[in-house]
Amino acid sequence: MQKIPLIAVVGPTASGKTGLGIMLAEKLNGEIVSADSMQIYKGISVASAAPTETEKCGIPHHLIEFLDLGETFSVADYVNQAGEKINEIYSRGKQPILVGGTGLYVNSLIEGITFADADTDFQLRQEIEKEMQCLGAEKMLEKLAEFDPQTAQKLHPNNKRRIIRAYEIYRSTGITFSKQNEMSRVTPSPYNTTLIGITFKNRDALYERINKRVDIMLENGLLCEAATTLDLTKGSGAAQAIGHKELHKYLRGEISLEEAVELLKRETRRYAKRQLTWFRRNENINWIYADTEDVFSRAMQIIYGGADV
Repeated sequence: MQKIPLIAVVGPTASGKTGLGIMLAEKLNGEIVSADSMQIYKGISVASAAPTETEKCGIPHHLIEFLDLGETFSVADYVNQAGEKINEIYSRGKQPILVGGTGLYVNSLIEGITFADADTDFQLRQEIEKEMQCLGAEKMLEKLAEFDPQTAQKLHPNNKRRIIRAYEIYRSTGITFSKQNEMSRVTPSPYNTTLIGITFKNRDALYERINKRVDIMLENGLLCEAATTLDLTKGSGAAQAIGHKELHKYLRGEISLEEAVELLKRETRRYAKRQLTWFRRNENINWIYADTEDVFSRAMQIIYGGADV
């Protein structure tokens, strides 16, 4: 079976992925499929940094702002829907371009990982969440290592959602998360992927971009937007959006606005660092240093195999 040529633009938040994706789509007659776990939700476009209609420059974007707040959306859902969109784009003679920083979405899609169908057991999830609150993430991770050491080794204590999900899968199916992934990798990837990553030689340059982005988000109404998710349950994906959960502390009167803004900037920088750590493990990514290279020109060289374009 002929593989679909796919271009994927990845990297940390605020690195310029959206802009590069749009420029490539304009040049290559492409359409963009988002790989961002927050941009899928309606109503949090400021926090998720979803591109505006003006920023899209007329380029069709898929899997952006289509899900209601509070709805659940699994990695399996993403792989299925993104795969359908990519097939549709390619069938119309267009170049599919994947753009986003959610590493689990990107890897699962381009590696052809399939997932066993399993409905979410909300009662079981609530039980595991209560266990997490009582024991703490580090202890839960230690216990996870007893029956699924491969998954536990890959997870950070801050990644509570994935820890809970690993327990949930094991307790509902009897199969560990790592075993499920191993079984799913039997299917070859349907894509011939060119992976492009954006980063910075000077990490402070990225952090400065992040700080400025937060300031702009606040000017664009982030605080008002955060109020709309204040009453969402903690298990909701949208409630976990960086930019909302930090401001919720201010809205609940726990900290000052100034403290909330500094917390938001710090957490966003930490998130960017985690994203870089994740993507650095992928040896297939062609890295571009945005503070020392012309990002678009270098991306085109990568796509055309190093030839001058």
